[in-house]
Amino acid sequence: MNASYTGGCACGEIRYAISDEPIFMNDCQCRDCQRMSGTGHGSYLTFPSRKAVNLNGEATHFDRVGDSGGIKTAAFCPKCGSPVYMTFAAMPELFTVHAASLDDPHRYKPQAVTYAVRGHAWDHTDPSLQKFEKMPPA
Repeated sequence: MNASYTGGCACGEIRYAISDEPIFMNDCQCRDCQRMSGTGHGSYLTFPSRKAVNLNGEATHFDRVGDSGGIKTAAFCPKCGSPVYMTFAAMPELFTVHAASLDDPHRYKPQAVTYAVRGHAWDHTDPSLQKFEKMPPA
């Protein structure tokens, strides 16, 4: 097993350390991810168990209905506004972090592009990645 995945917000108020390996790394082009990232997609690492997450600091949370119709909860720093992580009502055991929140962003290795149906011609993701119109089957 590799070293923990560590990271947090821009000002350091929220920090995490995750001892699991991610089960999925993706660039998501859904409209919510575009709005949260301020660009054409968000980049994420999803981990299999919240039990492996050591989280410090209090995030501000907000719920929204995703393109799938499911509720996802975004967590961001109330001080600096950085998006840090997301959780999903339909899959409460999963914990997803924003790739840019990693202390070592080079550990992010995207495996796929999701919600490509919402992608923009100006958003250039890795052309070698498999693209899914929505989410891939589990």
